[in-house]
Amino acid sequence: MMICWRPSPRSRVLVPFSRTLLGVMGGVFLLGGCAQTQLLVHATKKLQTKEIRPEGVYKVGKPYEVNGVWYYPRVNYEYNETGIASWYGPNFHGKPTANGEYFDMNEVTAAHKTLPLPSKARVTNLENGRSIIVRINDRGPFVNGRILDASRKSAQLLGFEKKGTAKVQVKILADESRMMASKASPSQVSQGAVKEIKVAAAPQEVVTSEALPPPPGTMSDALPEDRGVTITAHSAGDAAVPPAQAEVTPKQPEETEITYATVKPTQIYIQAGAFANLKNAYKLQDRLAAIGQAQISQTWVESRPFYRVRFGPLESVKKADDLLDSIINAGYKDARLILVE
Repeated sequence: MMICWRPSPRSRVLVPFSRTLLGVMGGVFLLGGCAQTQLLVHATKKLQTKEIRPEGVYKVGKPYEVNGVWYYPRVNYEYNETGIASWYGPNFHGKPTANGEYFDMNEVTAAHKTLPLPSKARVTNLENGRSIIVRINDRGPFVNGRILDASRKSAQLLGFEKKGTAKVQVKILADESRMMASKASPSQVSQGAVKEIKVAAAPQEVVTSEALPPPPGTMSDALPEDRGVTITAHSAGDAAVPPAQAEVTPKQPEETEITYATVKPTQIYIQAGAFANLKNAYKLQDRLAAIGQAQISQTWVESRPFYRVRFGPLESVKKADDLLDSIINAGYKDARLILVE
């Protein structure tokens, strides 16, 4: 143990010059040693108190319910969707994510409702063309009409931090996500995580041919001749064709690198349902008349016509949110916000 000696003013006496010099030199040595000791102790304390972050686990998860809505996590390396993204930050900073990591709002991450954790995805802002790669390590957002919750850093890179929301395309990076799954050690894998869950994902189109009983006195079984249906060109349909991929550079950049994609203008619609039977589309249109005037448009899925009941285009995310909440609260929980070019 090194003792740090400091002479007391009360102990001063007259001594020969040589002894005084030796004493001064010894004091300097001891004081220097004290400074080094204090520096070492301070550094040791910093090392001991440095936060050790958990690695988290690889997980897919079981179906779960939030606010009356069911979500079905699954392995889906073909995931490619457009919709509205939001961001989260200070209120969750430092708290555990759904796979056991700590959320850091200053890292390039995001939350998704169903993709495996962790996964990697390319997120493109369809309003300004900015495109980045994010690490999906959390669940959410549990708000109607949202497909992604970005960290504050991700929102900054994509250019919508101040605005709060943005129209985005989210496309999983299959090879990178497979590699993340394969690298997970047995201790890092939650039970049943790597095995694909045999549960169908939430449908892209709410398709049914079951008859819906109309409210008494509102309509007859015969189709009115003057009711219009918008007919689209024969195609595979929205449910069969993924959203158009953004044109980006082939090189895979680092997460913090921003690339720019060619994007097209999109409009916001609320889709309340889609049916194989036109009568059922009319019935739903009548039931929603108190909320607003919905249009019926026709599309094709595997050479079969389907009829979609939609509201729009809507001029803002706020108006779309309000309308979507009204439709869901009326009992139509499969209604969703969509982007249409």
